[in-house]
Amino acid sequence: MNLLRRRFIVAAAVTPPTFGLGFSAFAQRRSEESRPTLDVPFVPTPMPVVDGMLALAGVTRRDLVYDLGCGDGRIVVRAAERYGCRGVGVDLDPERIREAKANAAKAGPNVQELVRFEVGDVFKFDFSPATVVTMYLLPSVNLKLRPRLLQELQPGTRIVSHSFDMGDWKAERTQQVQNSTIYLWTIPKRTS
Repeated sequence: MNLLRRRFIVAAAVTPPTFGLGFSAFAQRRSEESRPTLDVPFVPTPMPVVDGMLALAGVTRRDLVYDLGCGDGRIVVRAAERYGCRGVGVDLDPERIREAKANAAKAGPNVQELVRFEVGDVFKFDFSPATVVTMYLLPSVNLKLRPRLLQELQPGTRIVSHSFDMGDWKAERTQQVQNSTIYLWTIPKRTS
């Protein structure tokens, strides 16, 4: 067998089939294929807006803050740092949850003990224990979540949304923080 042919056979045996893609492009495509399809892109809420959301909700040490679509965990971490309350963040993207856990670790053991982050779908996740729910989702996602929020949260639970309202459910209060509008609703008493 000639030397050129032998090199070709050896190279073919050790190179994974990429069908025209380089190995790094092949690995990137595989990684993208395994990532979840997100309803909302990750855009971090600026810290002054985070502080405004928590203040508008009237968060106290007794609250349990759930952040739906928590991204890097900044709202839950800030609530634990500033108010000493417990918090739960949920996001569909495992990469964001890794970041959130790392941010909680950077904030120290006191914060880490108060917060929890989970990979999950906000449309299936149990957020019923919350006393405060924070969101920075899209209008269509807010509207889709609205029936669950009204049915599953206890009366008196506060909901704060960054930038987007909930259609014809009028917010009790709105506030401008920097270039953002934040909205507050309270789950009403149920009539039987």
